[in-house]
Amino acid sequence: MRSWRYLPAFLVQSLRSARQAKAAPGNLAVGLLRDADLVFWTRTLWAGEPAMRAFMVSGVHGHVMPRLLHWCDEAAVAHWTQESVAPPSWPEAHRRLQQDGRRSKVSHPSPAQQRFEFPAPRTGGERRIK
Repeated sequence: MRSWRYLPAFLVQSLRSARQAKAAPGNLAVGLLRDADLVFWTRTLWAGEPAMRAFMVSGVHGHVMPRLLHWCDEAAVAHWTQESVAPPSWPEAHRRLQQDGRRSKVSHPSPAQQRFEFPAPRTGGERRIK
C-alpha cells in the first residue's frame, strides 16, 4: 500500500474480493495476510485456470483491480498448476512468486518493485477465508 490514505478503501475492497473468490466456481481456498509496513498478501487456489480467469475479470475484483495502479507501489502475481487441495505455505508462495511470478503494473513503483525483490511475508496476521 502506497499511503495510509488508501488503506480504508483497500481493506473494504479486499474483503469484498475475498468473499467473491470464496463463492466463485472453482475456488478451493482463499487466504489473506496482513504484514508490516502496509504490506498485504492474497493467496488463492483454483481448480483450474479458466475458473481463476473468470473470477479475475468479474464482480468486485474486476472493478477494483484498476485502482491498485494508484493505491499500490508494489504488486506481483504468480500462477501455478494445482498440485494439491491445499494452498502452498506463505514462505513457499513467496519463493514461487520470486522465482516464477511477474510484476503487476503500478503507477508509482517502489525500488523493490523495480528490482522484483520482495521481503518474505511474516505469517502472524493470516486470515483464512475458505
